[in-house]
Amino acid sequence: MSIAALLNEVPHPGEFIRDELEARGWAQRDLAYILGVKEQAINPIMSGKRGISPDMAQSLSKAFGISAEYFMNLQKAYELSTARTADPAIERRAKLQSKYPIREMIKRAWFEDTQDISLLEAQVMRFFGTNSLDHLPGLAHNAKKSGSYVDELTHLQWAWLYRVKQISEEMIVPNFSEKKLDSLLVNLERLLVDPEEIRNVPRILAEAGVRFVVVETLPKANIDGVCFWLDMKSPVIGMTCRHDRIDNFWFVLRHELEHLRQKDGQKEELTSARVDVDLDPGAQDLPKEELRANLCASQFCADQDALDSFLIRKYPYMAERDTLGLARRLQRHPGIIVGQLQYKMALQYNVNKYNWLTKHKVKIRHFLQGVATMDGWGDPVPVSL
Repeated sequence: MSIAALLNEVPHPGEFIRDELEARGWAQRDLAYILGVKEQAINPIMSGKRGISPDMAQSLSKAFGISAEYFMNLQKAYELSTARTADPAIERRAKLQSKYPIREMIKRAWFEDTQDISLLEAQVMRFFGTNSLDHLPGLAHNAKKSGSYVDELTHLQWAWLYRVKQISEEMIVPNFSEKKLDSLLVNLERLLVDPEEIRNVPRILAEAGVRFVVVETLPKANIDGVCFWLDMKSPVIGMTCRHDRIDNFWFVLRHELEHLRQKDGQKEELTSARVDVDLDPGAQDLPKEELRANLCASQFCADQDALDSFLIRKYPYMAERDTLGLARRLQRHPGIIVGQLQYKMALQYNVNKYNWLTKHKVKIRHFLQGVATMDGWGDPVPVSL
């Protein structure tokens, strides 16, 4: 007999009490007398209309010499046997939520908010491009975290990555041109003085056939950027702008562009995405592809020899006036120079100076609004599923 069938046959505790009374030759009024209560207090229990409370379990324990826990277990077993069967959708929703950030994805309009669990599961499978909830196909990847590589992305990170992929597939850009990459970098470097020039980044990338997508990071995903290829001629750069600062934006963008420039992962098409998690310019325990991308990004942000020379001459007494003068000489926004110097001080002198002149590290995400394909911050990108 199944467990469910056994539970359905669990009698009310009142039947056990009747058996005990019969074995002792007691009447209900005798039990009421022993318990020190009126007989009317016993009748609902005996008839199955009332359950056994903890207080009553304690009293019955003294009367029959049986543990109070036994009476409470009788009551719990009976209540469970008579409880309404739980909705099977609960287990299916729990399975989804344990793997993917379903609530957050619904909140961001990546899925339709529905109580129909079958429809929700179908949306999840379409989103990830799979026919089974137990199989997440995918973008094999390299993910850098806290200075070293990890083999697996979290489900939060997978969800963000697939959202970038989903949006980029619907973007229309000219054919990708390798010849335009070098001129692209030159054009981008001209934008490093004025934060408002960041508005031109999506256009410059699109003209070279690069799909550029900004998707708000999911909580605790900690992704900075990604570079992957939809096919051999369709590169994608995705960013989160989770650190809404001018220095971080340019470093991450140039880092991803170096992956693109080196065609990292292109041969494998969608089987190799360069996902950068907790991107750290000073990290050393990295594959050569990441070290190369970091070096190119740092040099793009500011001439590293000039920064080293400045530190040798000025550290630790670096006046704001001198720092601004360096920025003018290098034709960079002060926030970029400040960010680079902060990293160098942490790396070379093991000194945390991340509050030093931080006012110059201006916010830039608002400059991308209206000109870049941006998903998040309460404004989702409409896509066809």
